[in-house]
Amino acid sequence: MVLVLILGDLHIPHRAAELPPKFKKLLVPGKIQHILCTGNLVSKEVHDYLKTIATDVHVVRGDFDENTSYPESKVVTIGQFRLGLSHSHQIVPWGDIEALSLLQRNLDVDILVTGHTHKFEATEREGKFFINPGSATGAYSGTTSAVVPSFVLMDIQGTNVVTYIYQLIGEDVKVEKIDYKKSA
Repeated sequence: MVLVLILGDLHIPHRAAELPPKFKKLLVPGKIQHILCTGNLVSKEVHDYLKTIATDVHVVRGDFDENTSYPESKVVTIGQFRLGLSHSHQIVPWGDIEALSLLQRNLDVDILVTGHTHKFEATEREGKFFINPGSATGAYSGTTSAVVPSFVLMDIQGTNVVTYIYQLIGEDVKVEKIDYKKSA
C-alpha cells in the first residue's frame, strides 16, 4: 500500500487563511508516502507544511505561485504507474478533456493530475485516469466563489488505484471512492 496525497489551488494566504482544520486533522505525518500538488500553494510556508506530512513532495507551478522554480509539468513514477502533474492553466478551455488527453499523451502517463478549475473531477478515458483534486482550501476561482474544499488520497496497490475523494460539505467531511485498474 502506497498512499499519495493529491491537492492544489490552496491560495494561502491570498484567498484562504489556511487549510480547513477538519482536513488538517486527517493529514497525519508519517502515514502518506508522496504528495503531488497541482500548484498555487502561493507561499513557501505552505510547501514547508506539506513537507511535514511527507518527505516526497512534488509541486508544479500554478499561475499565482511565488516560487518560479517549480516546473510547468512533471512526471512521477510510483509503483507501476506513471503520473503526470500539471496546474493546467495553460489548457484552453480550462478542464477540457480533449486538451487534457493531448497533455496525457504528450507526457505518456497512466494518470494525469491537473488543477486550476478549483473543482474536483475524475474520469477514465481510453484506459487512462484523469483527476483534478479541486481546491483544498475552497479558495474562490476566476469563475465561481462557490467552491467546495476537496483533496484526494490515492492508495496504489500493484496495477490498482483506490482513490478517496474528501470534500468538506458544510461542517462534514464526505468521502467517496473510485477504483481504477491499469490496462495491460
